[in-house]
Amino acid sequence: MAWFETLDKKVADYLPDLKYAADEPMAKHTSFRIGGAAKRMAFPQTAEQIVILSGFLQELGVEPLVIGNGTNLIVSDEGLDTVVINMAGEFASTEKSGEAELTATAGISLARLALFAWQEGLTGLEFAHGIPGSLGGAICMNAGAYGGEMKDVLREVTVLYPDGIRTLSAQELDLSYRHSVFSDHPEAIVLRAKIALQHGEKDAIKARMDELMEKRRASQPLELPSAGSTFKRPTGYYAGPLIEGCGLKGCRIGGAEVSTKHAGFVVNVGGATCSDVLALIEKVQKTVYDAHGVMLEPEVKIVR
Repeated sequence: MAWFETLDKKVADYLPDLKYAADEPMAKHTSFRIGGAAKRMAFPQTAEQIVILSGFLQELGVEPLVIGNGTNLIVSDEGLDTVVINMAGEFASTEKSGEAELTATAGISLARLALFAWQEGLTGLEFAHGIPGSLGGAICMNAGAYGGEMKDVLREVTVLYPDGIRTLSAQELDLSYRHSVFSDHPEAIVLRAKIALQHGEKDAIKARMDELMEKRRASQPLELPSAGSTFKRPTGYYAGPLIEGCGLKGCRIGGAEVSTKHAGFVVNVGGATCSDVLALIEKVQKTVYDAHGVMLEPEVKIVR
């Protein structure tokens, strides 16, 4: 019996309430709108479901892919021979758990979390309002923008490891530019986090959120599918100007294009495949390296 058939039976017997799909197109669950079918996809609603499902996968020797909003992923055209645990939508809640503290589950979008903070008169998350990802992914890559990052607001994170659940303090997360302790431990699944904020004036918080959102709209190609900034910021440089300086704005391979609005973004102008995107990334890297001796490192996660 194939691993997925065994898993199907276990899910039916022990997790009958788990939303669960076979051969689910990843293109439906990534902001790039790219990717073949995942052999199985689960949409857990509770931490208990995640723990039980993870136990089954350990028994079967299957390494899952955990995603949120899929905003930082480029997925193989051939699909994925694994289980994708999709945290977005179903596993997404937040509450005020202290005087100026929020507790939220991993699947909640940063935009929704920032709006909740504003409604509670709490400041510190304004930078996150326009970041399209989920809390779990933002923690794993220490997401940030406009001078703020998750490192500034995280108090503690509850994580499922293969040997059990642990709670890590902010100091244990090893947060730096686009890096966390989870960068080297992909087997860890972020379940929830406590966010430490400050009291603020609601009008001022909303004004700052609106200001940052307007900056995004003016400078980023939000109207086209993408996975956000394609490359990390190289030391001493910015990726966008390096790429633009090489005359690569508008460069296209298949349906993938270096954005004409912001050269740091590769966008899907229609029908792009994973192969198109990877070929264009490689072309950009080679061109920039030949011109400036700088090797651009992808910020996006490539899953094959």
